[in-house]
Amino acid sequence: MPDPSAVTPDAPAAIRMPLLTQEWLDLAFVHWAVEPSVVAGLMPSGTVPDTHEGLTYVGLVAFRMHRVGWFRLPGIPYLGSFPETNVRLYSVDAHGRRGVVFRSMDASRLLPVVMGRVGFRLPYLWSRMTVRPEGDTVTYTSTRRWPGPRGARSRITVRTGERIDEPTPLEHFLTARWGMHNMFFGGAAYLPNDHPRWPLHRARLVSCDEDLVASAGIPAPTDAPVSVLYSPGVPVRLGRPARRVTTAPAVP
Repeated sequence: MPDPSAVTPDAPAAIRMPLLTQEWLDLAFVHWAVEPSVVAGLMPSGTVPDTHEGLTYVGLVAFRMHRVGWFRLPGIPYLGSFPETNVRLYSVDAHGRRGVVFRSMDASRLLPVVMGRVGFRLPYLWSRMTVRPEGDTVTYTSTRRWPGPRGARSRITVRTGERIDEPTPLEHFLTARWGMHNMFFGGAAYLPNDHPRWPLHRARLVSCDEDLVASAGIPAPTDAPVSVLYSPGVPVRLGRPARRVTTAPAVP
């Protein structure tokens, strides 16, 4: 496998003809460190866990999806706007492309859930969800409806802090992700994205009651998270899947 591409705060290439456009707003990034061998078996074909200083990470990312749109059409205000909470891992493929792997994607609109599952083979799940800002705190709640495990839940409250002028290498590693790896129809593929540089803020985890990580097949965290961040959000463009993900070597 070639060396992974550099971690860059800006997208390596602009997507001129997007497949999808959307905004990601009011994001909380909560991350735990894990040994790569713990999650290696959960990676799509042709990828291995991406690492920073020998460790990889499990992310619980809660946010508001806003005005999802196809191609260059205006985003849809109701069906295209909804809370979402993802459990994600970090991946790299044989071409050196760094990305994320979604283990679960809870969302509160049934139609986008069905479209994501059928059209993109993404692990979307229908859940009751809220995002409630109050002063300098934001609370994200999620309770799964379908397809299951029914009742899987999360309730996260973060307190936002000062703007980060220069993120640390780990903070760049966890947030500057310019694509995702997934098993699309026809095999493993890489779906690129681009967006402006993240506006990131320090954050403190006020409370976290969740079993989404364990429901996604990952050992439940027992330690405090190693990173908690907040972002007011960015506009995003997603490109078409590139199906050239070749076999990657196994993790030792």
